[in-house]
Amino acid sequence: MARILITSAIPYINGIKHLGNLVGSQLPADLYARYCRGRGHEVMFLCATDEHGTPAELAAAKAGQPVDQFCAEMHAVQKGIAEGFRLSFDHFGRSSSQRNHRLTQHFAGALAANGFIEEVSEKQVFSVTDNRFLPDRYITGTCPNCGYESARGDQCENCTKQLDPTDLINPRSAISGSTDLEVRETTHLYLRQRSLRDEIAAWIDSKTDWPVLTTSIAKKWLNDGDGLQDRGITRDLFWGVPVKKGDQPWPGMEGKVFYVWFDAPIEYIACAAEWADAHGLGEAAWERWWRTDKGADDVRYVQFMGKDNVPFHTLSFPATIMGSREPWKLVDYIKSFNYLNYDGGQFSTSQGRGVFMDQALSILPADYWRWWLLSHAPENSDSEFTWENFQTSVNKDLADVLGNLVSRVTKFAKSKLGDTVPAGGSMGAREAQLMADLATGLAAYEACMEAMEVRKAAAELRALWVLGNEYLQSAAPWTVVKTDPDQAAAMIRLALNLIRVFAVLSRPFIPDAAAVMMAAMRSDDWSWPTDLAAAMQALPAGHGFDVPENLFRKITDEERADWQQRFSGVRA
Repeated sequence: MARILITSAIPYINGIKHLGNLVGSQLPADLYARYCRGRGHEVMFLCATDEHGTPAELAAAKAGQPVDQFCAEMHAVQKGIAEGFRLSFDHFGRSSSQRNHRLTQHFAGALAANGFIEEVSEKQVFSVTDNRFLPDRYITGTCPNCGYESARGDQCENCTKQLDPTDLINPRSAISGSTDLEVRETTHLYLRQRSLRDEIAAWIDSKTDWPVLTTSIAKKWLNDGDGLQDRGITRDLFWGVPVKKGDQPWPGMEGKVFYVWFDAPIEYIACAAEWADAHGLGEAAWERWWRTDKGADDVRYVQFMGKDNVPFHTLSFPATIMGSREPWKLVDYIKSFNYLNYDGGQFSTSQGRGVFMDQALSILPADYWRWWLLSHAPENSDSEFTWENFQTSVNKDLADVLGNLVSRVTKFAKSKLGDTVPAGGSMGAREAQLMADLATGLAAYEACMEAMEVRKAAAELRALWVLGNEYLQSAAPWTVVKTDPDQAAAMIRLALNLIRVFAVLSRPFIPDAAAVMMAAMRSDDWSWPTDLAAAMQALPAGHGFDVPENLFRKITDEERADWQQRFSGVRA
């Protein structure tokens, strides 16, 4: 049994996320966590809300709420939506927690003690209208790199180039929209990332198994232009982690907070501590996951994120950990994703364009979305959500293939053979071939899941479902029962056992439907079918079963057209 630590990129607190955010980090992380648990591994799956920085302050101001109250309420909302999508976090924390405050201050103190923090007097934009400095995201303007007119002061969402607010062309305040801006002197702390460049480069070079997307982005930021740059880790904001060296004041930094990009990844560690606190456990319970001197040396740590988060997780967060010179666990594998676009364009909160997580759950259960998103995950390139494709995938994959199999088998068994698993005769050549094909398909499915090849894993799972349908079609027990009831009973016994096996294999993708299938088989045996022959005999003759409600209903053309219009961002 392995020990596997899994984190997904932590979502900003400033609003409900769209389906692209879900499939870019949290959902595939959940898929992998569920698979690893199913294989018997010890898993710690962590996520949290990212509650500091400009997005939180601006969203709270827009909502007319104190920022701490706004964050508490939105954390509860995001936690509820995550539960609605059956995201199986061991803990869903908050970056505003006292645990994260203390750990962030601890890391800053350790970095300073090791010479990796520098105080820098710099020029920063000051808004005369707002009477305050405007850090990073409080400023919008035109990107000097690609010309995108709504770039933020820390990063351009269009080309992903990291920026400083003073880099923007035609800057304006994100608070008031004012262009009455001045550049004034202020002092901030910088993480001396350049001093750690060689260590980071050697570490990245050692990760020969990383996806090309992850490695290419990391090396681009490491080597392009002037290479890895020192980066400010403090801001003139009111909401955040107060700047301290451990638990000691930091002279000259009064009234400042740590920059969100610095404290947010540290929340991955703090989240485990929050988990231990919530369960009344001691420090050793979480340190065994994060400190290599406390047992984490045998942990495999996997991160999931969208490509825009890769620079922070391959360069800046590792720089924080390395520079501390303390035995913290570094990530072993980073699974990154491209973008999911929406029906010929992009998701847009302001325009009401696209499906957001709460809206998705309001019209269809979680499994419908989980299946489509994972089977179309944007791994090797950007992918696109269209209603036509969604309808086709749900109707064909879920309703026609898996749902049809479960319905045909259980209804026929009950109506012709009774309420228990029939005994029947022995298996023949057709059944032997099915077992061989299932073994081959299962091995392929497992290989894809181990490699975190999400789309391929979905295709292999669907292929297993198809094998079951093809067997039924070829064996035709509804015809055989008329002339050889024992042989038909043997076929149905095999098929009922196959439903239980499919429940186990499908659980990482569609947990609710898997639970219905398992309950219909009156079983709670979720053990992985490592011994496929034994697994296919887990339900003995005489074992009761039920006919479940339809696992999946089909999406009608009328529904598809209605939803396409409703989420188009165009008023009817």
